[in-house]
Amino acid sequence: MQKRAPLYDKAQEDHYNVISALHKSMRGSDPDAALYWLARMLDGGEDPLFIARLITRFATEDIGMADPNAVQQTLAAWDVHERLGAPEGELAIAQAVTYLATAPKSIGVYRAFNMARATAKHTGSLMPPAHLLNAPTRLMKDLGYGEGY
Repeated sequence: MQKRAPLYDKAQEDHYNVISALHKSMRGSDPDAALYWLARMLDGGEDPLFIARLITRFATEDIGMADPNAVQQTLAAWDVHERLGAPEGELAIAQAVTYLATAPKSIGVYRAFNMARATAKHTGSLMPPAHLLNAPTRLMKDLGYGEGY
């Protein structure tokens, strides 16, 4: 009983706190801290495929176009873990976490897509502009369909 058991109850607040710590460590470009929180999650019994899903989401939301290869790194880690299982597959996840923590960050696509979705929801079913439409007939061409395409 000289060792302190790590708090990581998947149904309690500690679970979400550790997930947040992993996410913020990667966002803050701190690979050592990210690996620590990853280890806490794994040692606490977290499903590695849940972690793979989390880091894939991080790659698309927090890194995006700053490093489009980031999502491929996470998908590869996910695939490796599915093929090898633990503990070998956990190393692939750790590699992906390190990659994400050290990658450049950009939430530009995340923000732009959210704005586009909000605009689409607000504007409803607008007809696309004529210049974006196909012009299979002469009348459609005369009406400006496909103009400048």
